[in-house]
Amino acid sequence: MLGGRQREGAQSLRMTVLFGYKQKLIAIVFSMAILFCSCEDTYKRVGEEANKEIIPQGIARNFKLTYTETPEKMQSEDNKESQVIAVLTSPLSEDYDNQSFKYRTFPEGLLVEFYDENQNKSVIKADYGIIYSLTNVIDLRGNVVIEHFDGKKLEAPQLYWDRGNDWIFTQQKFKYTNPEDGTIMDGEGMDFNKDFSYFNAHKTYGLMTIKEDQS
Repeated sequence: MLGGRQREGAQSLRMTVLFGYKQKLIAIVFSMAILFCSCEDTYKRVGEEANKEIIPQGIARNFKLTYTETPEKMQSEDNKESQVIAVLTSPLSEDYDNQSFKYRTFPEGLLVEFYDENQNKSVIKADYGIIYSLTNVIDLRGNVVIEHFDGKKLEAPQLYWDRGNDWIFTQQKFKYTNPEDGTIMDGEGMDFNKDFSYFNAHKTYGLMTIKEDQS
């Protein structure tokens, strides 16, 4: 059982997330599930159709994808320079943009290095990944680890990363550690932004340590 001070600390970690945005996240995941389920047939194929396979339009080894953005406020068009915000690398990438619901898979795992405005680097690792081109969502699966540049760490079996809104969420179990304040938290289900400044844990349990105020 957590003491009163610990409960207060736990509550301080739970940031309020707009209900409308939660509905949007649920709708994105639900839509992806519907689209993939709709591809499954309800009848038994025969003849040549029985051997029909989904084949990628392209396969790349030692894949690397760099995401950049151009600062909005610049004095002139001539001095605009793009800034690297993320670099995705993978031993193998399979491109399924030839399908009605376009996506790209990383069956041998992937590594994402992303940078903030001060070029501090944080890292996301996973054993498997899917990028859904139409929704701008990355589905990360298997030993997913997020290591923030300031030492914060999140571990989970699966996460969704909404790149368009820089929001990450899951309904799976997770472990969150923050060496700066000594927090160790286990839970199930959460959503948060990429830099961990907003963190909403749906259910928490296990050991939690809150660093005492030294002032």
